[in-house]
Amino acid sequence: NENCLYLEKYFRLICSFRGAVPQGLVLELGETVQILEKCEGKHFSLLQGIFPANYIHLKKAIVSNRGQYETVVPLEDSVVTEVTATLQEWAVLWKQLYVKHKVDLFYKLRHVMNELIDLRRQLLSGHLTQDQVREVKRHLTVRLDWGNDLLGYSNERFMVRLNKNGGPRNPEKIDRMCALFTVRVCSLSSSLYSSVIVVTLRGKKCNNENEWCQIHENIIRKSSTKYTAPSSNYGLIISLQLLRGDMEQVRRENPMIFNRGVSVTRKLGFPDVIMPGDIRNDLYLTLEKGDFERGGKSVQKNIEVTMYVLYADGEILKDCISLGSGEPSRSAYHSFVLYHNNSPRWGEIIKLPIPIDRFRGSHLRFEFRHCSTKDKGEKKLFGFAFTPLMRDDGTTLSDDIHELYVYKCDENSTFNNHALYLGLPCCKEDYNGCPNIPSSLIFQRSTKETFSVSTQLSSTKLTQNVDLLALLKWKAYPDRVMDILGRLRHVSGEEIVKFLQDILDTLFVVLDDNTEKYGLLVFQSLVFIINLLRDSKYFHFRPVMDTYIQKHFAGALAYKELIRCLKWYMDRSAELVRQDHIQEAMRALEYLFKFIVQSRILYSRATCGMEEEQFRTSIQELFQSIRFVLSLDSRSSETLIFTQAALLNSFPAIFDELLQMFTVQEVAEFVRGTLGSMPSTVHIGQSMDVVKLQSIARTVDSRLFSFSESRRILLPVVLHHIHLHLRQQKELLICSGILSSIFSIIKTSSLEGDVVEEVEMMVESLLDVLLQTLLTIMSKSQSQEGEYVSCLLSLLRQMSDTHFQHLLDNFQSKDELKEFLLKIFCVFRNLMKMSVFPRDWMVWNSYFSLAVLFINQPSLQLENATPAKRKKILDKYGDMRVMMAYELFSMWQNLGEHKIHFIPGMIGPFLGVTLVPQPEVRNIMIPIFHDMMDWEQRKNGNFKQVEAELIDKLDSLVSEGKGDENYRELFSLLLLEKIEQETWRETGISFVTSVTRLMERLLDYRDCMKGDETENKKIGCTVNLMNFYKSEINKEEMYIRYIHKLCDMHLQAENYTEAAFTLLLYCELLQWEDRPLREFLHYPSQSEWQRKEGLCRKIIHYFNKGKSWEFGIPLCRELAIQYESLYDYQSLSWIRKMEATYYDNIMEQQRLEPEFFRVGFYGRKFPFFLRNKEYVCRGHDYERLEAFQQRMLSEFPQAIAMQHPNHPDDSILQCDAQYLQIYAVTPIPDNIDVLQMDRVPDRIKSFYRVNNIRKFRYDRPFHKGPKDKENEFKSLWIERTTLTLTHSLPGISRWFEVERRELVEVSPLENAIQVVENKNQELRTLISQYQHKQMHGNINLLSMCLNGVIDAAVNGGIARYQEAFFDKDYITKHPADAEKITQLKELMQEQVHVLGVGLAVHEKFVHPEMRPLHKKLIDQFQMMRSSLYHVSWFSFNITEQFNMNSCWLLQASNFDLGTQYRFAFPI
Repeated sequence: NENCLYLEKYFRLICSFRGAVPQGLVLELGETVQILEKCEGKHFSLLQGIFPANYIHLKKAIVSNRGQYETVVPLEDSVVTEVTATLQEWAVLWKQLYVKHKVDLFYKLRHVMNELIDLRRQLLSGHLTQDQVREVKRHLTVRLDWGNDLLGYSNERFMVRLNKNGGPRNPEKIDRMCALFTVRVCSLSSSLYSSVIVVTLRGKKCNNENEWCQIHENIIRKSSTKYTAPSSNYGLIISLQLLRGDMEQVRRENPMIFNRGVSVTRKLGFPDVIMPGDIRNDLYLTLEKGDFERGGKSVQKNIEVTMYVLYADGEILKDCISLGSGEPSRSAYHSFVLYHNNSPRWGEIIKLPIPIDRFRGSHLRFEFRHCSTKDKGEKKLFGFAFTPLMRDDGTTLSDDIHELYVYKCDENSTFNNHALYLGLPCCKEDYNGCPNIPSSLIFQRSTKETFSVSTQLSSTKLTQNVDLLALLKWKAYPDRVMDILGRLRHVSGEEIVKFLQDILDTLFVVLDDNTEKYGLLVFQSLVFIINLLRDSKYFHFRPVMDTYIQKHFAGALAYKELIRCLKWYMDRSAELVRQDHIQEAMRALEYLFKFIVQSRILYSRATCGMEEEQFRTSIQELFQSIRFVLSLDSRSSETLIFTQAALLNSFPAIFDELLQMFTVQEVAEFVRGTLGSMPSTVHIGQSMDVVKLQSIARTVDSRLFSFSESRRILLPVVLHHIHLHLRQQKELLICSGILSSIFSIIKTSSLEGDVVEEVEMMVESLLDVLLQTLLTIMSKSQSQEGEYVSCLLSLLRQMSDTHFQHLLDNFQSKDELKEFLLKIFCVFRNLMKMSVFPRDWMVWNSYFSLAVLFINQPSLQLENATPAKRKKILDKYGDMRVMMAYELFSMWQNLGEHKIHFIPGMIGPFLGVTLVPQPEVRNIMIPIFHDMMDWEQRKNGNFKQVEAELIDKLDSLVSEGKGDENYRELFSLLLLEKIEQETWRETGISFVTSVTRLMERLLDYRDCMKGDETENKKIGCTVNLMNFYKSEINKEEMYIRYIHKLCDMHLQAENYTEAAFTLLLYCELLQWEDRPLREFLHYPSQSEWQRKEGLCRKIIHYFNKGKSWEFGIPLCRELAIQYESLYDYQSLSWIRKMEATYYDNIMEQQRLEPEFFRVGFYGRKFPFFLRNKEYVCRGHDYERLEAFQQRMLSEFPQAIAMQHPNHPDDSILQCDAQYLQIYAVTPIPDNIDVLQMDRVPDRIKSFYRVNNIRKFRYDRPFHKGPKDKENEFKSLWIERTTLTLTHSLPGISRWFEVERRELVEVSPLENAIQVVENKNQELRTLISQYQHKQMHGNINLLSMCLNGVIDAAVNGGIARYQEAFFDKDYITKHPADAEKITQLKELMQEQVHVLGVGLAVHEKFVHPEMRPLHKKLIDQFQMMRSSLYHVSWFSFNITEQFNMNSCWLLQASNFDLGTQYRFAFPI
C-alpha cells in the first residue's frame, strides 16, 4: 500500500531541547519532527540530528512514498495544522514587536494568539458538534486573516472598476477580470491538486462611512450590526482555482489562463525564495489617517489627498503609482473623500513601482484639498506634506508608520521650485536634524495638523540596513573595510538572503582587491552566510546559492585564498581552546568546496589549465589537514569533539564537487585516507561513534560509492569501522543501515559487472562478526534481529562457490572450522524455532526460586543455634541445606543447553546460596558460576552479563552481612581451578581475580561499618572501595553511591572540605545539559543542568564551612557563567555576592595552618587497604605530632609504635602484628610564585603553603665520617626524603597513599645555605608585614623572631658556618665548593642587612615597656657583628637603607629613628 498509517514517524515536541551534544538537533517546544531512526533512547530526525526520545509526543500520521523520499502528513484537521504553523511564525514576530517597542501591537497580537490557542484546544478536544466545529473554524480563520494582514502577510490588491449598475466599467475586459495570487500554503503533503470553487459574495450597505477603512474586518468578525444586506439581488460571484507549483510550472501547465491576460498579484513582501536575477523594487504605501483643523469653518472639511512621486529635479515621475493589479499605473493618486471629516481614516494601500535609478533623490508629496459640496468641481488647496524616499546615509524609508508635518499653503502657492520645501523637516525625526530653520519661510508648518502614512519596502536592490549598505558600497569607505566586513554578522538574516547575490559579488570583489589584508575576513563572512542558509528558516535559499555559484559567480582567483584559509583553520584546531570559528568553517565545508571548485573551473577556462599541478597539491595538503583534525585525541577536549563532529558531518557533501576536478580513483583515495584517520571505537565516546557512522553512511549513499573503481578502494576502510562496532555491539541500528545500503549497491552492480572482489572483502571482514552479532541479538531479544538476518542472507546469497571455497581454505584448523559451523548452525536453528522461550520454562524458574528460599530460611541456619540444638538437628535430619543444594545442582545440570535462559536471572539467588556459611553447600554451588560463564561465552563470545550481575549482587549481599574471608578464598580457588582448562581462561582469570579483590574490599568495608571503628578507618575503607568501582571494574552507579556514602561520613566527622571534594566527583560526571535524569538516591527526577547546579551550590556551601574559600571561588565563577548565559540575573547577583564574601573571608578571617604527618602501616594484621603502605595525613587544627601519635595508637590499640624513621625490613612487613611508624613532614608548595611576592598578604600565602600539596619532605640529620667535636656543622649531613602522593591534599580524604619516594643526601655546606636562606626569607616576610601594616598592635612576633636569630648568632649560629666553611683548609680541600661558599657569604651578609632593617622597624613600633628588650637586641647585634670576621669591612647607615628600592624595605618617610646605628658588614 503506497499510503499507510505509520504510528512512529510524526511527533510533536513537549519540551525544548538545546542540542548541546554532538549532532544534537536544536528543537523548540511545539515543533514537529519526522523520525528517521530510533537508537538507544535517541531519535534521528529528518533534518540533521539526534534528540532524546522522551522529549516528544506521538502524533498519528499518514506516510506516503515510504523510503528515502517519504512524506508524512499528520492525521489532524488542516485548520489545526495551519493554526499551529501560524502560531510558531507569529511567536518570532511577536518577540520582535517587543524589541522594537511596538507595545500596542504587541499586546493586541498576544491577545489574538491566546484566543487562537484556546480555539485550537476546543477543536482538538473532539467534544464539539458539527455546528460548533464550523463556528470555531470561522473564528480561527477570522483571527488568522486579521493577524496576517496586520503583520504584512497579505497580498496586493486586485482592482476591478465597476459602474453604478455593478457591471464592469470596461465591458471589453469582462473575460480578463482574473488575477493570479501568489500565496504560501502550509501543508506537509506533497500531492498536487486543483479545484474550482464558485463563491457568491453578498453585498452589504455601510451606514457609517467613517468605518470604511475597516469595513472588511468588521464584516468578517461580525463585530458590527451596522451593515445590512439591501436585497437578495445584490452580490458578486467569483470563482477560485487552486494551482500548485512555482510560477514557471503554473504558466506551463495552464497556458489558457495566461493567454487572456491574467494579472499577477504579488505578495506584500518577499516570496519564500528569491532567485538570482529576480529583481523587484516596490514600495507599498498605506494612507493611514490625518488630523486637520476646521480653518474657521462651521462644519468640518471634505478632504481629498493627492499624491505625486517627484524626482530630484522636481519632475513628476510618470506611471509610478499603482492602485492594484489589473489596473494601469498612473502619475497621480487621489484618495476617496469622507464627508465632513477632519480626522479621516483611509487605510488605502498604494504600490509605488519606482525605478531603482530614480529612487535616490525622489520624494513623495501629498497635497490636501477641501472639496466643496456646493460646487462639485471646486477643490481648494490648504496644505501639503512630503517625505524623501531615501535618507542621507543611503538607506531607504524604514518600514514603519511615519507621522508627517503638514505645511500651510493655498491655490496661489507654487511647487515649481521644490527646493523651497525640501529644505524643511518632513517629520519629527527630520526636525531633530535641522536645528536652525529660518522663521521667514514661504511655507509655515501647521503645528496642530498631522498626516500619517506607513511604508513597506519590497526591494532586492535597496536596503534599510546601514551595515549592509556600507558593505555594498565599500569602495566609498576604504579605511573602514575591515570593520564593515566584521559587522556583516550583525545584519539580519532576512536582509542577507534578500541581497544574497549582491553581497556575494561584493565579498569576492573585496577579496580580489587585497587578498592578504581582507582574505580571512572575507572567508569568515562567507562561512557566516553559508551557515545562515543551514538554518531551517532560510534552508529554502540553498538553491539560490547553487544557482549563483553555477551562473553568476565570477571569482576565478578565489579558490587559492579559500583553500589557504580553510587549511589555516584546520591546522589550528589542536591549539585553540575556543573553536567556534573552526566549527563554523567545518559546517560550511560543502559550499566552500563548491566555491573552490567553481573558482578553479573559471580560472582553468581563462588560462587554459594553468597551475593545475599547484591546485592539485594544495587540495592534497588540505586533505592532510583534514586527516590531522580527525586523528587528534578529543577525549579531553569537548570543543575538539564538536569540531570533529562538524567536519565529519559535512565531509560526504564535498565528494560530488571533487569529482568535477579529480578522477573517481583519486577522490576515493582522498576519502579512504580521511576515513582511515578516524579513531577506532575504543578511543572515542558514544556520541562521536554516532557521528562517525553517520558520515560513513552518507559516504556509502553518495554517488562516489556507486562507482566500482572507488568502491574497491573505500570498502576496506568502511568494513573496518563496521567490524569494530559490531564486535563491541555498539550502534547496531546505524550499522545495519550501512550494511543494507552496501548490499543493495553490490546487488545492483552485480547485474552490470564483476563484484567478486568486493564480496570477498565482505566475507573476510563481516561473516564471522555478523554471525556473532546475530547470536547476541537473539539472546537479548533485541529489535534489530530482522535487519541483521537480512544482511546475513544477502551476504550468503551473493557468495559464489569460489567464495565458499576461499572461506573454508582460510580456516587454520579443524577447531576453527568447527566453531564457525557451530555459530552458523546456532543462528539458523534459532531462526527456525517458533518460540525462543517456552512457557514451561517458567516452571523451572519457580523451582529454582523455591529451592533457594528453602536453603536460606532462618530455621535451617544452624550456625545461629546453640551447640546442643545444632547437634540434635544434625543427628536427626542431617543438614537439609546440603541435600537441597545437591538437588539444585542436579536440576541445573539437567537443563543442558537451556541454561542460557536462566542467565542472568538466577545469578543473584545462586550467589545468595553460596554465601551460606556451610562449606559443603559452597563447594557444591560455586562451580555453577563457571558453568554460567561458559554458556554465555559460547553464546555471546563473552560473559558480560554474568560479570555485571555477580558484581551488583555481591555488593548488596555482603553489605547485608553475608560472606567471609573463607568464602573469598574458596570462591577464587574453585573457579580458577575450573577456568584453567578453558580456552577463555585469560579473561576468566581476570574476572575471578577482580571479583576476589572486590570481596576483599567489601569485607573490609563491612567490618569497618559494623564495628566500633573510628571515622578515619571507615573513610579510608570507603575511599578504597569507591576507587575500585571506578578504576578497576568501571561501575559508575556503584561509584556514585559510594561517593555519597563517603560524603556523609565526612559531614559526620565535620570534614567539610573533604566532603566538598567528594561531592565534586559526582558533579564532574555531569554536564550543563538539559538531558532528563531519573530519580536516584535522594535526587528527584530533574534535568542534568538542575542536578549539577544543586550540587555546585552544596559544594560551595561545604567549602565555606571548611574555610576553603579558594576552592569555592572557581565554582562560583562556573555558576556565574551559566546564570549569565541564561540571563538569570537574580541568581547571578547571589553568586557574585557569595564570591565577594569569600574574598573578604580570605582577608579577614584567621585560619590555622595544619601540620602533616607521614604514617606507615606495617604488618599483616592491618586491613587490606592499609597493609604495608605509607600515607601522609593532614592533621586537625591545633594537632601536633604527639597528639596525632596518640590518636593513631588509640585507633589501632594493638599497634606498636616504631621509634626510628628507617624503612622496615621483611620481618616486620610479613609478621602477624601491627607496627605504626609516624613522623611529621614538611609540605612542598606547588605554587611558589605567589609565596615569593612580598606584597601578597600572609593570609593569602598561608593557604598556598598548605593546600594543593602533593609532595612532602622529611629531613634526617646524620654525621658522615669523623665528627668534629668543636664544630659539628663540618660533618652534619641531611638525608632528605621526598614523598609524592597519589592525590593532592586536601582532597576526598584527609590522607592519601604515598606512590613514590625519593631520597637524596644534602652536604653540610648545602644545608647551611638552605638554613640561612630560609631564615632570611622568614625575616623578610615578617618585616614586610609590619611595614605594610598587615599586622597591627602586638610586636611580640617580630621581637621573638629577631631575638631567636641574633641570640643564636651570638652563641654560635652563622659564626660556626664561617669557621666550618670559610677556613683556608676547607677551601683548599673542596675547590668545587667555591661558588657555594660565595653564595653562603652573600646570604650571611644579607642576614645582617635584614636584621638591621628589622631592628629599625622594631624601634618604630616597640612599646615603651619593651625598650629594655630592644636595647638588649641592639647590644647582641653588635656582638654578633663583632663575632663575624673577614678581610675587609664596610659600613652603612640604617636609615639610608630605607631609601633603597626594595620590595621589603621601609620607606624613609615612614619613621624617624632618632638614633643613627652604624654596623660593619663583612664583604
